[in-house]
Amino acid sequence: MLAPSPFAPGDWVENPQAPDWGTGQVQSAVGPRVTVNFEHAGKRLVNINEVALVRLRQPKD
Repeated sequence: MLAPSPFAPGDWVENPQAPDWGTGQVQSAVGPRVTVNFEHAGKRLVNINEVALVRLRQPKD
């Protein structure tokens, strides 16, 4: 059984390893697999065991 994800759909995040992707909104989160729609990179599947996404309080302008 997968551990619950620390992220939920609707959360806003950034990928510090790819700052040029911009701000992203979580679309789905199942265990360590988080699908995020980034403003400059589109939809990306991120393994949070390998990438430490940073949760934002709200999207950056």
